Amino acid sequence: MPKALTIVGMGVSVLLILVFALDLLAGVPFGGASMTMDIAFVICSAILGFLSYTTFAEQK
Repeated sequence: MPKALTIVGMGVSVLLILVFALDLLAGVPFGGASMTMDIAFVICSAILGFLSYTTFAEQK
């Protein structure tokens, strides 16, 4: 079960990076409401992806 949770964490981080990077670049999902918030979410999503990947790698 923990491996599945780390894979889900990586998937969620990729999805969030795509959504907020698209909003940052094109303003599509949220109309580019806040550039600061978009950058913060992209950074936090990248951190989530990194932590999920390192946890997944330790479980082998």
